[in-house]
Amino acid sequence: MRHKVKKKKFDRTREQRLALYRSLARALIMEERIETTLERAKALRGFVEKLVTLGKRGDLASRRRALELLPDKEAVRKLFEDIAVRFEDRKGGYTRVIKLPDRRKGDGAQMAIVEWVE
Repeated sequence: MRHKVKKKKFDRTREQRLALYRSLARALIMEERIETTLERAKALRGFVEKLVTLGKRGDLASRRRALELLPDKEAVRKLFEDIAVRFEDRKGGYTRVIKLPDRRKGDGAQMAIVEWVE
């Protein structure tokens, strides 16, 4: 039974799941808007919001923690200098997930857009 188990596993190991989240988070930070499946978008939300909270803190320890979670210096720099500044007065809910009406052609997966709330 899966009582109180919240995270999706995506039929992947922990390392593969982390790689998926890192890849999606990097794409969202660099592109500011990405299209992915609905389930991945929902799972990405929590991962990215923690990164933005670290960015809002802005100290050295937070930057190092962000580099552990997202080992891409350029993405972390943009997160701390551009994105975190935008959400300085916001308490949470930094991302928006919009369901798309069309499903993916190959497997029929529900698609969604993830973007920053402006």
